[in-house]
Amino acid sequence: MQMTLEADYAVRIIYALAVGKRRIDAGTLAQMSGVTVRFALKILRKLVAAGLVISYKGAAGGYELARKPREISLREIVETIEGPIHMARCVKGDYQCTREKEGPCIFQCVFEELSQNLRRQLDCYTMDQFIEEKKKVR
Repeated sequence: MQMTLEADYAVRIIYALAVGKRRIDAGTLAQMSGVTVRFALKILRKLVAAGLVISYKGAAGGYELARKPREISLREIVETIEGPIHMARCVKGDYQCTREKEGPCIFQCVFEELSQNLRRQLDCYTMDQFIEEKKKVR
C-alpha cells in the first residue's frame, strides 16, 4: 500500500501553512510544497471543502489553516484526499467478498485490524509535532 502523490502534497501544503502561521497565496504554497500551482489549487479545493483550510479571495487573498496545527492529524489530511483508509477492499462495508461462505474470511479480519491500527497511528501525529521537530533540527 502506498499513499498517492496527491495526499503527500496535501500534507506538505498543510505543513507549509502551519509553519507559515499566516495567509499564503497558492503560488507560494506550490513553491514551498514542490508542486505545480495547478495541482496545488486542486488539492487546496479539497482541503477547503473538508474544513482544513480557509480560502480568501481578492488582492490580499490566499489560504490559511482553519484550525490550529495541533487539531489537524495526518489521518485527517490523508483521508481528505484518499477517502477512508482501508488495507483491502473487503473491509469496506459495501464490498461483497467472493470467498465469504459462512461469515467473514480470516483475511478480512486481519485486514480490518491492520486498517484500524493504521488509522489510530495516523491520528497520533498532528501538524504541531512536525513544527516542533523542525525547531529541534535547526
